[in-house]
Amino acid sequence: MSKITPVHLARAAFVYIRQSTAYQVVNNLESQRRQYGLVERARQLGWEDVQLVDDDLGRSGGGTVRPGFEKLLSAICEERVGAVVSLEASRLARNGRDWHTLLEFCGLVGTLIVDEEAIYDPRSPNDRLLLGMKGTMSEMELSIFRQRSVEAMRQKARRGELHLTVAVGYVKTDDSRIEKDPDRRVQDGILLVFSKFAELQSIRQVLLWFRQENVLVPAIVQGRGKRPVEWKAPVYHTLHHMLTNPVYAGSYAYGRRGTRVTIKDGRKRIMRDTLRRNWKDWEVLIHDHHEGYIAWTEFERNQHVIADNANGKSYMGRGSIRRGEALLPGLFRCARCGRRLHIQYTGKGGNTQRYACRGAFGTRAADNCIGFGGMRVDRAVAQEVLDRLQPLGIEAALAAMEAQSVHHCDKRKHIENAIQQAQYEAARARRQYDAVDPDNRLVASELERRWNEKLVQLRDLEVQLETLEQTQHTPALSAADRARLMTLGKDLTKAWNSPGASIETRKKIIRLVVKEIRPVLDCCPQTQPLSEKPGKMPGSDAHRLTVQIGLF
Repeated sequence: MSKITPVHLARAAFVYIRQSTAYQVVNNLESQRRQYGLVERARQLGWEDVQLVDDDLGRSGGGTVRPGFEKLLSAICEERVGAVVSLEASRLARNGRDWHTLLEFCGLVGTLIVDEEAIYDPRSPNDRLLLGMKGTMSEMELSIFRQRSVEAMRQKARRGELHLTVAVGYVKTDDSRIEKDPDRRVQDGILLVFSKFAELQSIRQVLLWFRQENVLVPAIVQGRGKRPVEWKAPVYHTLHHMLTNPVYAGSYAYGRRGTRVTIKDGRKRIMRDTLRRNWKDWEVLIHDHHEGYIAWTEFERNQHVIADNANGKSYMGRGSIRRGEALLPGLFRCARCGRRLHIQYTGKGGNTQRYACRGAFGTRAADNCIGFGGMRVDRAVAQEVLDRLQPLGIEAALAAMEAQSVHHCDKRKHIENAIQQAQYEAARARRQYDAVDPDNRLVASELERRWNEKLVQLRDLEVQLETLEQTQHTPALSAADRARLMTLGKDLTKAWNSPGASIETRKKIIRLVVKEIRPVLDCCPQTQPLSEKPGKMPGSDAHRLTVQIGLF
Protein backbone atom coordinates (compact mmCIF):
# COMPACT_ATOMS: atom_id res chain seq x y z
CA MET A 1 0.00 0.00 0.00
CA SER A 2 1.50 3.33 -1.08
CA LYS A 3 1.90 6.00 1.58
CA ILE A 4 1.53 8.74 -1.03
CA THR A 5 -2.11 9.77 -1.43
CA PRO A 6 -3.82 12.33 -3.70
CA VAL A 7 -3.96 14.64 -0.69
CA HIS A 8 -0.18 14.63 -0.52
CA LEU A 9 0.20 15.14 -4.26
CA ALA A 10 -2.22 18.07 -4.17
CA ARG A 11 0.25 19.92 -2.01
CA ALA A 12 3.83 20.87 -2.89
CA ALA A 13 6.95 18.85 -2.24
CA PHE A 14 9.64 20.88 -0.44
CA VAL A 15 13.25 19.83 -1.09
CA TYR A 16 15.37 20.97 1.85
CA ILE A 17 19.07 21.56 1.11
CA ARG A 18 21.72 22.36 3.69
CA GLN A 19 25.50 22.26 4.14
CA SER A 20 27.09 22.98 7.48
CA THR A 21 29.89 25.44 6.63
CA ALA A 22 30.85 27.97 3.99
CA TYR A 23 33.87 25.80 3.16
CA GLN A 24 31.56 22.90 2.29
CA VAL A 25 29.45 25.18 0.12
CA VAL A 26 32.51 26.21 -1.89
CA ASN A 27 34.36 22.88 -2.03
CA ASN A 28 31.92 19.99 -1.40
CA LEU A 29 30.12 20.37 -4.71
CA GLU A 30 29.16 16.71 -5.06
CA SER A 31 27.02 16.92 -1.93
CA GLN A 32 25.25 19.93 -3.43
CA ARG A 33 24.60 18.10 -6.68
CA ARG A 34 23.16 15.11 -4.82
CA GLN A 35 20.81 17.32 -2.82
CA TYR A 36 19.65 19.36 -5.79
CA GLY A 37 19.10 16.04 -7.62
CA LEU A 38 16.31 15.24 -5.15
CA VAL A 39 14.05 17.51 -7.21
CA GLU A 40 13.95 14.83 -9.87
CA ARG A 41 13.21 12.14 -7.26
CA ALA A 42 10.20 14.16 -6.04
CA ARG A 43 8.89 14.43 -9.58
CA GLN A 44 9.34 10.68 -10.11
CA LEU A 45 7.21 10.09 -7.01
CA GLY A 46 4.37 12.06 -8.59
CA TRP A 47 4.73 15.68 -7.43
CA GLU A 48 4.41 18.37 -10.06
CA ASP A 49 4.91 21.33 -7.71
CA VAL A 50 8.41 20.99 -6.28
CA GLN A 51 9.94 23.88 -4.33
CA LEU A 52 13.55 24.32 -3.20
CA VAL A 53 14.55 25.52 0.26
CA ASP A 54 18.28 26.28 0.13
CA ASP A 55 18.45 29.32 2.46
CA ASP A 56 20.51 27.35 4.99
CA LEU A 57 23.56 26.64 2.86
CA GLY A 58 26.58 27.27 5.05
CA ARG A 59 24.63 27.02 8.33
CA SER A 60 25.00 24.49 11.09
CA GLY A 61 22.10 22.19 11.92
CA GLY A 62 23.03 21.98 15.59
CA GLY A 63 20.29 24.28 16.87
CA THR A 64 21.38 27.70 15.60
CA VAL A 65 19.15 30.10 13.69
CA ARG A 66 18.18 28.73 10.28
CA PRO A 67 15.82 30.87 8.18
CA GLY A 68 15.28 28.07 5.66
CA PHE A 69 14.19 25.61 8.33
CA GLU A 70 11.84 28.20 9.85
CA LYS A 71 10.38 28.78 6.40
CA LEU A 72 9.83 25.03 6.01
CA LEU A 73 8.07 24.72 9.39
CA SER A 74 5.84 27.68 8.56
CA ALA A 75 4.78 26.10 5.26
CA ILE A 76 4.05 22.78 7.02
CA CYS A 77 1.82 24.48 9.59
CA GLU A 78 -0.08 26.17 6.76
CA GLU A 79 -0.71 22.68 5.25
CA ARG A 80 1.05 23.58 2.00
CA VAL A 81 3.61 20.77 2.19
CA GLY A 82 2.79 17.26 1.06
CA ALA A 83 6.31 15.89 1.58
CA VAL A 84 9.65 17.08 2.93
CA VAL A 85 12.40 15.68 0.74
CA SER A 86 15.94 15.57 2.08
CA LEU A 87 19.13 13.63 1.56
CA GLU A 88 19.04 12.21 5.08
CA ALA A 89 17.94 13.07 8.61
CA SER A 90 21.20 14.93 9.38
CA ARG A 91 20.41 17.45 6.63
CA LEU A 92 17.12 18.39 8.28
CA ALA A 93 18.43 18.75 11.84
CA ARG A 94 21.37 17.90 14.06
CA ASN A 95 19.63 18.43 17.39
CA GLY A 96 16.64 16.75 19.04
CA ARG A 97 14.58 19.91 19.48
CA ASP A 98 14.37 20.77 15.76
CA TRP A 99 14.01 17.15 14.67
CA HIS A 100 11.13 16.28 17.01
CA THR A 101 9.42 19.62 16.32
CA LEU A 102 9.48 18.75 12.63
CA LEU A 103 8.09 15.26 13.29
CA GLU A 104 5.33 16.64 15.50
CA PHE A 105 4.17 19.20 12.93
CA CYS A 106 4.37 16.70 10.06
CA GLY A 107 2.30 14.21 12.07
CA LEU A 108 -0.36 16.81 12.86
CA VAL A 109 -0.96 17.93 9.26
CA GLY A 110 -0.14 14.63 7.51
CA THR A 111 3.12 15.60 5.77
CA LEU A 112 5.44 12.81 4.61
CA ILE A 113 9.23 12.75 5.02
CA VAL A 114 11.20 11.38 2.08
CA ASP A 115 14.91 10.57 1.80
CA GLU A 116 16.97 8.62 -0.72
CA GLU A 117 16.00 5.26 0.80
CA ALA A 118 12.36 5.36 1.87
CA ILE A 119 9.15 7.29 2.49
CA TYR A 120 8.07 7.84 6.09
CA ASP A 121 4.70 8.80 7.55
CA PRO A 122 5.14 10.49 10.99
CA ARG A 123 1.58 9.44 11.89
CA SER A 124 2.64 5.77 11.78
CA PRO A 125 4.08 4.53 15.10
CA ASN A 126 6.68 2.36 13.38
CA ASP A 127 7.82 5.16 11.06
CA ARG A 128 7.81 7.61 13.98
CA LEU A 129 10.05 5.27 15.98
CA LEU A 130 12.43 4.82 13.06
CA LEU A 131 12.60 8.56 12.39
CA GLY A 132 13.21 9.23 16.09
CA MET A 133 16.11 6.79 16.13
CA LYS A 134 17.59 8.40 13.01
CA GLY A 135 17.40 11.84 14.59
CA THR A 136 19.01 10.59 17.81
CA MET A 137 21.81 8.91 15.86
CA SER A 138 22.38 12.08 13.84
CA GLU A 139 22.62 14.17 17.00
CA MET A 140 24.99 11.67 18.61
CA GLU A 141 27.09 11.52 15.45
CA LEU A 142 27.52 15.30 15.45
CA SER A 143 28.53 15.29 19.12
CA ILE A 144 31.16 12.60 18.52
CA PHE A 145 32.55 14.38 15.44
CA ARG A 146 32.79 17.66 17.33
CA GLN A 147 34.48 16.06 20.32
CA ARG A 148 37.02 14.28 18.15
CA SER A 149 37.87 17.34 16.08
CA VAL A 150 38.13 19.71 19.05
CA GLU A 151 40.36 17.36 21.04
CA ALA A 152 42.53 16.72 17.99
CA MET A 153 42.95 20.48 17.48
CA ARG A 154 43.82 21.01 21.14
CA GLN A 155 46.35 18.21 21.12
CA LYS A 156 48.00 19.67 18.02
CA ALA A 157 47.90 23.14 19.57
CA ARG A 158 49.69 21.91 22.69
CA ARG A 159 52.60 20.95 20.42
CA GLY A 160 52.46 24.35 18.74
CA GLU A 161 51.67 22.84 15.34
CA LEU A 162 48.09 24.05 14.79
CA HIS A 163 48.12 26.96 12.35
CA LEU A 164 44.59 27.71 11.17
CA THR A 165 45.80 31.02 9.76
CA VAL A 166 49.27 32.50 9.41
CA ALA A 167 49.73 36.16 10.26
CA VAL A 168 51.14 38.53 7.68
CA GLY A 169 54.91 38.62 7.99
CA TYR A 170 55.13 34.86 8.41
CA VAL A 171 54.96 31.90 6.04
CA LYS A 172 54.17 28.27 6.71
CA THR A 173 56.86 25.74 5.89
CA ASP A 174 56.40 22.22 4.54
CA ASP A 175 56.97 20.71 8.00
CA SER A 176 54.09 22.71 9.60
CA ARG A 177 56.29 25.39 11.13
CA ILE A 178 56.14 29.14 10.64
CA GLU A 179 59.05 31.44 9.92
CA LYS A 180 59.54 35.04 8.96
CA ASP A 181 58.57 36.07 5.46
CA PRO A 182 61.83 36.25 3.47
CA ASP A 183 60.61 39.45 1.80
CA ARG A 184 62.64 42.20 3.48
CA ARG A 185 60.09 44.84 2.53
CA VAL A 186 57.40 42.94 4.47
CA GLN A 187 59.67 42.61 7.49
CA ASP A 188 60.53 46.32 7.46
CA GLY A 189 56.84 47.26 7.12
CA ILE A 190 55.88 45.27 10.21
CA LEU A 191 58.85 46.51 12.23
CA LEU A 192 57.83 50.07 11.35
CA VAL A 193 54.42 49.52 13.00
CA PHE A 194 56.04 48.43 16.27
CA SER A 195 58.66 51.17 16.24
CA LYS A 196 56.02 53.85 15.64
CA PHE A 197 53.88 52.51 18.47
CA ALA A 198 56.88 52.61 20.80
CA GLU A 199 57.34 56.23 19.78
CA LEU A 200 53.73 57.46 19.74
CA GLN A 201 52.24 55.17 22.45
CA SER A 202 48.80 55.08 20.80
CA ILE A 203 47.27 52.97 18.04
CA ARG A 204 45.27 55.92 16.77
CA GLN A 205 48.36 58.12 16.58
CA VAL A 206 50.18 55.38 14.67
CA LEU A 207 47.22 55.16 12.28
CA LEU A 208 47.25 58.93 11.77
CA TRP A 209 50.99 58.89 11.03
CA PHE A 210 50.67 56.12 8.44
CA ARG A 211 47.72 57.86 6.79
CA GLN A 212 49.29 61.31 6.77
CA GLU A 213 52.62 60.07 5.43
CA ASN A 214 50.88 57.76 2.93
CA VAL A 215 52.86 54.75 4.15
CA LEU A 216 51.39 51.34 3.31
CA VAL A 217 51.42 48.13 5.34
CA PRO A 218 51.46 44.52 4.10
CA ALA A 219 48.22 42.53 4.02
CA ILE A 220 47.35 38.97 3.04
CA VAL A 221 45.02 38.28 0.11
CA GLN A 222 42.80 35.43 1.26
CA GLY A 223 42.01 32.75 -1.27
CA ARG A 224 43.05 29.38 -2.56
CA GLY A 225 46.63 28.36 -3.05
CA LYS A 226 49.53 30.66 -2.24
CA ARG A 227 48.51 33.77 -0.33
CA PRO A 228 50.03 36.79 -2.06
CA VAL A 229 50.93 39.92 -0.10
CA GLU A 230 49.50 43.26 -1.18
CA TRP A 231 50.18 46.70 0.24
CA LYS A 232 47.30 48.76 1.59
CA ALA A 233 46.70 51.89 3.61
CA PRO A 234 46.16 50.62 7.17
CA VAL A 235 42.94 50.76 9.15
CA TYR A 236 42.62 50.70 12.93
CA HIS A 237 41.72 47.00 13.06
CA THR A 238 44.84 46.04 11.08
CA LEU A 239 47.20 47.87 13.41
CA HIS A 240 45.38 46.66 16.54
CA HIS A 241 45.64 43.06 15.33
CA MET A 242 49.40 43.38 14.74
CA LEU A 243 50.07 44.99 18.09
CA THR A 244 47.99 42.51 20.12
CA ASN A 245 48.99 39.29 18.32
CA PRO A 246 51.61 37.35 20.36
CA VAL A 247 52.89 35.66 17.20
CA TYR A 248 54.99 38.77 16.52
CA ALA A 249 56.68 38.26 19.90
CA GLY A 250 57.84 34.78 18.86
CA SER A 251 55.15 33.05 20.96
CA TYR A 252 52.52 30.51 19.94
CA ALA A 253 49.11 31.09 21.50
CA TYR A 254 45.86 29.16 21.30
CA GLY A 255 42.57 29.88 23.03
CA ARG A 256 42.92 33.65 23.29
CA ARG A 257 39.19 33.97 22.68
CA GLY A 258 36.45 32.11 24.47
CA THR A 259 33.00 31.05 23.32
CA ARG A 260 29.74 31.13 25.20
CA VAL A 261 26.30 29.83 24.33
CA THR A 262 23.26 32.03 24.84
CA ILE A 263 19.57 31.49 24.10
CA LYS A 264 17.78 34.17 22.08
CA ASP A 265 14.25 33.81 20.71
CA GLY A 266 14.33 30.14 21.67
CA ARG A 267 17.47 29.47 19.60
CA LYS A 268 21.04 28.73 20.51
CA ARG A 269 23.48 31.55 19.80
CA ILE A 270 27.23 30.91 19.94
CA MET A 271 29.05 34.11 20.82
CA ARG A 272 32.80 34.67 20.60
CA ASP A 273 34.13 36.60 23.56
CA THR A 274 36.62 39.40 23.17
CA LEU A 275 40.35 38.83 23.55
CA ARG A 276 41.47 37.56 26.91
CA ARG A 277 44.08 40.15 27.73
CA ASN A 278 45.57 38.17 30.60
CA TRP A 279 47.86 35.66 28.92
CA LYS A 280 47.51 33.33 31.94
CA ASP A 281 43.93 32.61 30.80
CA TRP A 282 45.00 31.34 27.37
CA GLU A 283 44.78 27.60 26.82
CA VAL A 284 48.22 27.28 25.21
CA LEU A 285 51.16 29.68 25.29
CA ILE A 286 54.60 28.60 24.08
CA HIS A 287 57.37 31.17 24.29
CA ASP A 288 60.32 31.17 21.85
CA HIS A 289 58.27 29.08 19.45
CA HIS A 290 59.65 30.89 16.38
CA GLU A 291 61.61 33.99 15.48
CA GLY A 292 59.74 37.10 16.54
CA TYR A 293 59.73 40.72 15.48
CA ILE A 294 59.76 41.99 19.08
CA ALA A 295 60.61 40.56 22.50
CA TRP A 296 57.94 39.22 24.84
CA THR A 297 58.71 41.96 27.37
CA GLU A 298 57.97 44.59 24.74
CA PHE A 299 54.73 42.78 23.82
CA GLU A 300 53.59 42.86 27.46
CA ARG A 301 54.48 46.53 27.68
CA ASN A 302 52.45 47.24 24.53
CA GLN A 303 49.40 45.45 25.97
CA HIS A 304 49.64 47.50 29.13
CA VAL A 305 49.79 50.73 27.13
CA ILE A 306 46.83 49.71 24.92
CA ALA A 307 44.72 48.78 27.95
CA ASP A 308 45.74 52.00 29.69
CA ASN A 309 44.67 54.07 26.67
CA ALA A 310 41.09 52.77 26.73
CA ASN A 311 38.96 55.81 27.57
CA GLY A 312 35.98 54.92 29.74
CA LYS A 313 36.46 51.15 29.34
CA SER A 314 38.96 50.38 32.08
CA TYR A 315 38.39 51.13 35.75
CA MET A 316 42.10 51.39 36.49
CA GLY A 317 43.19 52.73 33.09
CA ARG A 318 44.43 56.29 32.71
CA GLY A 319 42.96 56.81 29.25
CA SER A 320 44.73 58.15 26.21
CA ILE A 321 46.12 61.66 25.95
CA ARG A 322 43.48 64.11 24.75
CA ARG A 323 43.35 67.75 23.83
CA GLY A 324 43.10 70.34 26.57
CA GLU A 325 45.41 72.48 28.66
CA ALA A 326 45.17 70.31 31.79
CA LEU A 327 48.33 68.25 32.34
CA LEU A 328 47.01 65.54 34.67
CA PRO A 329 43.78 64.01 33.23
CA GLY A 330 43.65 60.29 33.89
CA LEU A 331 46.29 60.43 36.63
CA PHE A 332 44.06 61.62 39.50
CA ARG A 333 42.27 58.91 41.48
CA CYS A 334 40.00 59.70 44.38
CA ALA A 335 41.43 58.55 47.72
CA ARG A 336 37.90 58.02 49.07
CA CYS A 337 36.11 55.95 46.42
CA GLY A 338 38.94 55.02 44.06
CA ARG A 339 37.25 56.47 40.98
CA ARG A 340 39.13 58.43 38.37
CA LEU A 341 38.68 62.18 38.55
CA HIS A 342 37.08 64.02 35.64
CA ILE A 343 38.33 67.25 34.12
CA GLN A 344 36.06 70.26 33.67
CA TYR A 345 36.99 73.40 31.74
CA THR A 346 35.38 76.63 32.92
CA GLY A 347 36.00 80.34 32.69
CA LYS A 348 36.07 82.60 29.66
CA GLY A 349 37.12 80.56 26.66
CA GLY A 350 37.40 77.41 28.80
CA ASN A 351 40.91 78.30 29.94
CA THR A 352 40.45 77.26 33.58
CA GLN A 353 40.50 73.59 34.50
CA ARG A 354 38.96 71.89 37.51
CA TYR A 355 39.30 68.27 38.68
CA ALA A 356 36.33 66.60 40.34
CA CYS A 357 35.30 63.13 41.47
CA ARG A 358 31.67 62.54 40.62
CA GLY A 359 31.46 59.52 42.93
CA ALA A 360 27.86 58.43 43.33
CA PHE A 361 26.54 61.76 42.06
CA GLY A 362 24.92 60.24 38.97
CA THR A 363 23.49 57.04 40.50
CA ARG A 364 22.42 58.13 43.98
CA ALA A 365 22.34 61.92 43.64
CA ALA A 366 25.05 62.17 46.30
CA ASP A 367 27.56 64.97 46.62
CA ASN A 368 30.86 64.80 44.79
CA CYS A 369 33.68 63.25 46.81
CA ILE A 370 36.17 65.97 45.98
CA GLY A 371 36.71 68.85 43.60
CA PHE A 372 39.43 71.47 43.23
CA GLY A 373 41.01 73.87 40.77
CA GLY A 374 43.70 72.39 38.60
CA MET A 375 46.05 75.19 37.57
CA ARG A 376 48.08 75.36 40.79
CA VAL A 377 48.15 71.57 41.12
CA ASP A 378 49.34 71.19 37.51
CA ARG A 379 52.20 73.61 38.13
CA ALA A 380 53.18 71.90 41.40
CA VAL A 381 53.21 68.39 39.90
CA ALA A 382 55.06 69.59 36.79
CA GLN A 383 57.77 71.15 38.94
CA GLU A 384 58.05 67.94 40.98
CA VAL A 385 58.54 65.93 37.77
CA LEU A 386 61.14 68.40 36.45
CA ASP A 387 63.07 68.18 39.72
CA ARG A 388 63.18 64.38 39.40
CA LEU A 389 64.19 64.47 35.73
CA GLN A 390 66.80 67.24 35.92
CA PRO A 391 69.76 64.79 36.29
CA LEU A 392 68.67 63.14 33.01
CA GLY A 393 68.51 66.40 31.04
CA ILE A 394 71.88 65.99 29.31
CA GLU A 395 71.02 62.44 28.21
CA ALA A 396 67.69 63.70 26.84
CA ALA A 397 69.47 66.40 24.84
CA LEU A 398 71.86 63.87 23.31
CA ALA A 399 68.93 61.58 22.48
CA ALA A 400 67.15 64.49 20.80
CA MET A 401 70.22 65.11 18.62
CA GLU A 402 70.24 61.48 17.56
CA ALA A 403 66.50 61.47 16.86
CA GLN A 404 66.89 64.61 14.74
CA SER A 405 69.37 62.88 12.46
CA VAL A 406 67.08 59.89 11.74
CA HIS A 407 63.68 61.63 11.84
CA HIS A 408 62.75 61.00 8.20
CA CYS A 409 64.52 57.67 7.68
CA ASP A 410 61.38 55.54 8.23
CA LYS A 411 59.43 56.83 5.26
CA ARG A 412 62.51 56.99 3.04
CA LYS A 413 63.33 53.34 3.77
CA HIS A 414 59.74 52.34 3.04
CA ILE A 415 59.80 54.05 -0.38
CA GLU A 416 63.22 52.63 -1.24
CA ASN A 417 61.97 49.09 -0.51
CA ALA A 418 58.89 49.74 -2.67
CA ILE A 419 61.10 51.00 -5.51
CA GLN A 420 63.28 47.92 -5.33
CA GLN A 421 60.25 45.64 -5.55
CA ALA A 422 58.77 47.73 -8.41
CA GLN A 423 62.06 47.44 -10.31
CA TYR A 424 61.95 43.67 -9.98
CA GLU A 425 58.32 43.47 -11.14
CA ALA A 426 59.03 45.76 -14.11
CA ALA A 427 62.06 43.66 -15.10
CA ARG A 428 60.01 40.46 -14.85
CA ALA A 429 57.24 41.98 -16.98
CA ARG A 430 59.85 42.93 -19.58
CA ARG A 431 61.28 39.40 -19.64
CA GLN A 432 57.80 37.98 -20.15
CA TYR A 433 57.21 40.41 -23.02
CA ASP A 434 60.56 39.58 -24.63
CA ALA A 435 59.89 35.83 -24.41
CA VAL A 436 56.62 35.94 -26.38
CA ASP A 437 56.38 35.77 -30.16
CA PRO A 438 55.79 39.39 -31.31
CA ASP A 439 53.47 38.15 -34.07
CA ASN A 440 51.09 36.73 -31.47
CA ARG A 441 49.49 40.10 -30.80
CA LEU A 442 46.74 38.69 -28.57
CA VAL A 443 49.38 37.76 -25.99
CA ALA A 444 52.03 40.36 -26.77
CA SER A 445 49.66 43.31 -26.41
CA GLU A 446 48.51 42.13 -22.98
CA LEU A 447 52.08 41.62 -21.76
CA GLU A 448 53.04 45.01 -23.11
CA ARG A 449 50.19 46.62 -21.16
CA ARG A 450 51.32 44.93 -17.94
CA TRP A 451 54.90 46.07 -18.53
CA ASN A 452 53.75 49.66 -19.01
CA GLU A 453 51.72 49.52 -15.78
CA LYS A 454 54.77 48.38 -13.81
CA LEU A 455 56.87 51.16 -15.35
CA VAL A 456 54.25 53.75 -14.36
CA GLN A 457 54.18 52.43 -10.79
CA LEU A 458 57.98 52.56 -10.65
CA ARG A 459 58.04 56.14 -11.92
CA ASP A 460 55.44 57.23 -9.34
CA LEU A 461 57.56 55.82 -6.52
CA GLU A 462 60.66 57.53 -7.85
CA VAL A 463 58.78 60.84 -7.91
CA GLN A 464 57.70 60.28 -4.29
CA LEU A 465 61.31 59.70 -3.28
CA GLU A 466 62.47 62.85 -5.10
CA THR A 467 59.71 64.88 -3.43
CA LEU A 468 60.64 63.49 -0.02
CA GLU A 469 64.27 64.43 -0.49
CA GLN A 470 63.34 67.96 -1.52
CA THR A 471 60.72 68.69 1.16
CA GLN A 472 61.93 66.67 4.14
CA HIS A 473 65.66 66.86 3.77
CA THR A 474 67.01 67.79 7.20
CA PRO A 475 70.57 69.18 7.37
CA ALA A 476 72.91 68.14 10.14
CA LEU A 477 72.65 70.09 13.36
CA SER A 478 74.81 73.16 13.45
CA ALA A 479 77.09 74.05 16.34
CA ALA A 480 74.58 76.67 17.49
CA ASP A 481 71.73 74.10 17.50
CA ARG A 482 73.83 71.67 19.50
CA ALA A 483 74.72 74.34 22.01
CA ARG A 484 71.05 75.30 22.35
CA LEU A 485 70.02 71.68 22.96
CA MET A 486 72.69 71.24 25.61
CA THR A 487 71.56 74.46 27.29
CA LEU A 488 67.98 73.21 27.40
CA GLY A 489 69.22 69.89 28.74
CA LYS A 490 70.94 71.62 31.64
CA ASP A 491 67.80 73.62 32.46
CA LEU A 492 64.69 71.46 31.92
CA THR A 493 62.42 74.19 33.25
CA LYS A 494 63.47 76.42 30.36
CA ALA A 495 62.86 73.58 27.92
CA TRP A 496 59.47 72.88 29.53
CA ASN A 497 58.33 76.47 29.06
CA SER A 498 59.75 76.69 25.53
CA PRO A 499 57.13 77.68 22.89
CA GLY A 500 58.07 74.59 20.88
CA ALA A 501 57.02 72.22 23.69
CA SER A 502 53.43 71.19 22.97
CA ILE A 503 50.90 70.33 25.66
CA GLU A 504 50.79 66.74 24.36
CA THR A 505 54.56 66.40 24.81
CA ARG A 506 54.32 67.68 28.39
CA LYS A 507 51.54 65.19 29.17
CA LYS A 508 53.64 62.33 27.78
CA ILE A 509 56.61 63.33 29.93
CA ILE A 510 54.50 63.44 33.08
CA ARG A 511 52.92 60.06 32.36
CA LEU A 512 56.35 58.49 31.95
CA VAL A 513 57.19 59.46 35.52
CA VAL A 514 53.86 59.57 37.41
CA LYS A 515 51.78 56.44 37.84
CA GLU A 516 48.84 57.98 39.67
CA ILE A 517 47.98 60.87 42.00
CA ARG A 518 45.63 60.57 44.96
CA PRO A 519 44.29 63.89 46.24
CA VAL A 520 43.07 63.84 49.85
CA LEU A 521 40.94 66.56 51.42
CA ASP A 522 42.17 67.15 54.99
CA CYS A 523 40.50 69.27 57.64
CA CYS A 524 43.01 71.73 59.23
CA PRO A 525 46.10 69.54 58.64
CA GLN A 526 48.84 69.88 61.20
CA THR A 527 51.77 68.61 59.10
CA GLN A 528 52.56 68.16 55.45
CA PRO A 529 54.65 65.31 54.02
CA LEU A 530 57.80 66.15 52.10
CA SER A 531 56.48 65.52 48.56
CA GLU A 532 52.98 66.87 49.05
CA LYS A 533 51.78 70.08 47.43
CA PRO A 534 49.09 71.88 49.47
CA GLY A 535 46.54 74.26 48.04
CA LYS A 536 43.31 75.83 49.23
CA MET A 537 40.02 74.32 48.25
CA PRO A 538 37.72 76.79 46.48
CA GLY A 539 35.17 78.24 48.87
CA SER A 540 36.75 76.86 52.04
CA ASP A 541 39.65 78.18 54.07
CA ALA A 542 39.43 75.39 56.64
CA HIS A 543 40.37 72.62 54.18
CA ARG A 544 43.63 71.93 52.41
CA LEU A 545 44.36 69.65 49.49
CA THR A 546 47.08 67.07 49.92
CA VAL A 547 48.37 65.53 46.70
CA GLN A 548 50.12 62.18 47.10
CA ILE A 549 52.19 61.40 44.00
CA GLY A 550 52.94 57.80 43.09
CA LEU A 551 56.05 57.63 40.90
CA PHE A 552 57.19 54.76 38.69
